[in-house]
Amino acid sequence: MMALTSPAWQDYALLDTGHGRKLERFGPITLVRPEPQATWRPALPPADWEAADAVWEGSGAQGGHWAYRRPLPHRWEMGYRTLRFWVQARDSRQVGVFPENAAHWDWIAEQVRGAGRPLRVINLFGYTGLATLAAAQAGAEVTHVDASRKAVAWGRDNQALSGLQDRPVRWIVEDALKYLRREARRGSRYHGIVMDPPAFGRGPGGEVWQFDRLFPALCQACRAVLSPEPRFVVVTVYTAGATAEALRSAVAEHLTAGLGGRLTVGEMVAVERSAGRRLRCALFARWQAG
Repeated sequence: MMALTSPAWQDYALLDTGHGRKLERFGPITLVRPEPQATWRPALPPADWEAADAVWEGSGAQGGHWAYRRPLPHRWEMGYRTLRFWVQARDSRQVGVFPENAAHWDWIAEQVRGAGRPLRVINLFGYTGLATLAAAQAGAEVTHVDASRKAVAWGRDNQALSGLQDRPVRWIVEDALKYLRREARRGSRYHGIVMDPPAFGRGPGGEVWQFDRLFPALCQACRAVLSPEPRFVVVTVYTAGATAEALRSAVAEHLTAGLGGRLTVGEMVAVERSAGRRLRCALFARWQAG
């Protein structure tokens, strides 16, 4: 399988891993968060870890909390290439950016710029909007869909911080499947589809999302809104237990069957600076027109 890395980062670094944790730098702030894969010893000395600004105490989002070693700003600014965005130490232990996804942002921008024609793109489960803004900055008209009103508001703030207020982005708070099916009835079509479906979630109307049960239906709904002249599809999967073979099968059967082009499946990988060890972050599938 292909292993995707994101080597162009300046404002982010995976500094070290070990003893079930990872030491990361987000702009000027260093954080320690859980990392179950890191069963080895850290490469950096304890003093480097003790110098972190905040540590997540607890094995996961449920029941854990941040232990602050010094006061942190409510949110702070980061950048990737020419994108600017806000990060924040959230109660979920997340910060508003998944750095390994930068490889997708670059690829999406390449697909949009290389199309030679205007593209309409939809970003499902779009979170704080960095893939949305990468596509919009490259010239696409983008529809961003997420069930979280807070995430959509965060994405709007990132759009303003990046100076992209004039770009055609629609911000939609909605259940992804429900929105796709409504778009299909309206005859809306998209040249590019980006999606990052979680393992579990709830829509704004209480709709229940379960990856294991509903991912094939999501792919079918995406196919129903895909343009007759599609350009690309990007799927990112963080669900524990998901396999590359199952992901390839679902995308190939329900979303890209009969389209030609090329489907690539692989892993998104973060590389630590201390000892060069690699962490598997997620699975991905990319399809692009031939």
